Amino acid sequence: MALSPEIIEKINNSFKAQSMMRTMGAELSQLDTGLVTLTSAIPESCKQQHGFGHAALTFGLGDSAAGYAALSVMPVEAEVLTSEMKINLLAPATGDRIEARGRVVKPGRRLVIVQSDVFAITDDQEVHIAIMTGTMVPIMPK
Repeated sequence: MALSPEIIEKINNSFKAQSMMRTMGAELSQLDTGLVTLTSAIPESCKQQHGFGHAALTFGLGDSAAGYAALSVMPVEAEVLTSEMKINLLAPATGDRIEARGRVVKPGRRLVIVQSDVFAITDDQEVHIAIMTGTMVPIMPK
């Protein structure tokens, strides 16, 4: 099912309003029903002491990709908040950029189950650096 223009506009506006995503240099690179991809270079300001992308960068991108995937299956007036998110870090974040691919596993009125796979990418080589599973809570206006 194609996303409505209202949902597309809502997600784009919401993403632009996230100062953390600007800090991380993130871009919204794919937006489909139940699927969202965010990409970012690995900014110097987001590296840890060994020169790898910090886990907070990996987590932030994965969480937001999953959250926007959840938002894409909600009514236009809804918002979502992360209730819980588990991350398994699989490899260091090294490369030219990081890509987080969020998807909805099970939509619901009260809970939306989501996952994100996060990859470090150099040229055309991808390294799977994290898998995340979580729960988003739909928030409806009063």
